[in-house]
Order: sequence, then structure tokens, then C-alpha cells
Amino acid sequence: MSRRLPPLNALRAFEAAARHLSFTKAAEELHVTQAAVSHQIKALEEWLGLPLFRRMNRALALTEAGQNYLPPVREAMDTLSQATDRLIRADSSGTLTISTMPSFASKWLVPRLVRFQKRHPEMDVRVHSTAQVVDFARHDVDLAIRFGNGLWPDLRVERLLTEDIFPVGHPSLLSGKRPLVNPEDLRHHTLLHDDYNISWAVWCRVAGIEGVDTERGLRFDDSSFTLQAAINGHGIALARGVLVADDIAAGRLVRLFDVRLPGSLAYYVVAPQHYFSRPKVKAFYDWLFEEAGAV
Repeated sequence: MSRRLPPLNALRAFEAAARHLSFTKAAEELHVTQAAVSHQIKALEEWLGLPLFRRMNRALALTEAGQNYLPPVREAMDTLSQATDRLIRADSSGTLTISTMPSFASKWLVPRLVRFQKRHPEMDVRVHSTAQVVDFARHDVDLAIRFGNGLWPDLRVERLLTEDIFPVGHPSLLSGKRPLVNPEDLRHHTLLHDDYNISWAVWCRVAGIEGVDTERGLRFDDSSFTLQAAINGHGIALARGVLVADDIAAGRLVRLFDVRLPGSLAYYVVAPQHYFSRPKVKAFYDWLFEEAGAV
């Protein structure tokens, strides 16, 4: 549908001048010169083919056409102003949607969210957990936290957390019939496998141990499941330090041995560049990096 609409600036000048019945006061309100208001109104009258004002000595009055035109123009301007205010308020508060992996959501982000909510009670946070890379053009997502090499074209990418990788297990594994004292003791225990870029074979090679079947054990497709199995005492997991920091601090898991692998990947905050200027996105971004700095 084709809309026949005059220039918005001309309508603003008309509405202000009609309300004040003064080009001078309209210019003051719009922060332009009187000549600019006069020019805009003249252009509007020419566009309409009708006079809107009667210009008299030291006085200004609306023509019949101007009187008829003012109410719908004012209503349209009010509607546009209210819609703009609602949009800006929604961008500063309302729902903030964060996309991230289920493991990072459950083991790092969610336990800390209460602190963000206390600081920003005007915002409702929605955590969209998925192993897939979110498409900002197709999904209603404000910010993503991704794990990888940081190479996501056409997006702003900020490194949030790096990590190392080491074995963890339930504290009870340090005692009992076959206590875990040395890395070689792994051959007597169940290995828990994470399908996401963590390899027991690599860790054992770095630790310099042999005789451990690195293919046996339980296998999971998400790190949070692997870590929960370790918490439940079902075996030993190779863990990312970021994901087990809280469990180790709470005594649910213990770090085993001194051998660790430096992580080749990291956690990144990702979004289109212009998203970062949104007030609610900036508030969450600032809070995220404050929390990451405390790790």
C-alpha cells in the first residue's frame, strides 16, 4: 500500500506553529530558526496546494484548511511520540534474551544471575540454552555467550573467560579401596567423557602415563551431564575450570593431580556491533565482565 505523506519535519513545524500561533515560538521549541520554520510551512503548503495560515501584521491565524488539518496531524504526532517512548523504554528494560550453551548456563551463568536481577530489577532475563550458534537475523536474541575460537564474522566478539582443563571427581575418591593418589590410579576408575573437545588420551599423554584405556567409561554429549555424573560419584571427568569453579568451592568436586591442559578455546560475548549500544545489553555486558573478573 502506497502512502501519500508529506515530509515529517514540515508536519512538526506546522503542528508547533499552529499550537503556538507563532513561528517564533515554534522555532524556539524545535531549536531551529524562525526562517527555517517559515520555509518548512511554505514547503508543506506547496506540497498540499492549500494555505494553512493567514499571515497578518504581528499575528498568525489558521485557515479553515489549517484548522481541519491540525487535529489529525497532532494525533498522529502524539501516536508516533508514544510509540517511540514505548520502544525506548522496552530497549532499556523489559526482557533480555541471552543465548548460550546448556553447560555454561547451568554451571556458571544461572548461579550468578540473582546478582544481576538484584542490580537491575526492571529487567527480566530469558536464558535460551542451545548448542547451536544463534542467528541474530532470525532469532530474538540480545546477546550470545559462545565457546570457541572467537572467529564469528560480521559480529563483535569479546573474550570473556579463558580456562584450563584438569580431572575432577567426588571427594570420596581420595579414599576407599582404590584411592586416587597418582595419575596411574585412573586405570582403576571409570572415566567420564565429554564429546566437546576434551580428550582423555591427550591428557594422559601430557601426564606421561600409560596403561589407561582412554576409550572406556561413560560418554555424554553435554559437559553439564558429565560433571553431574562426577558429582554423583560415577567416575572422573576432565573438566573446564570455568564450569567447575563453583562445585570445587562448595566441596562437591575436588581437583585431582597437578597436570592440566591449557584450553585452546575460550568463552566469548557475541552480538552485532550496534546491539552493544542498547542500554539493557550494555548493562548485562558490564555485569558479565565484572563477574568474570571475580573468577
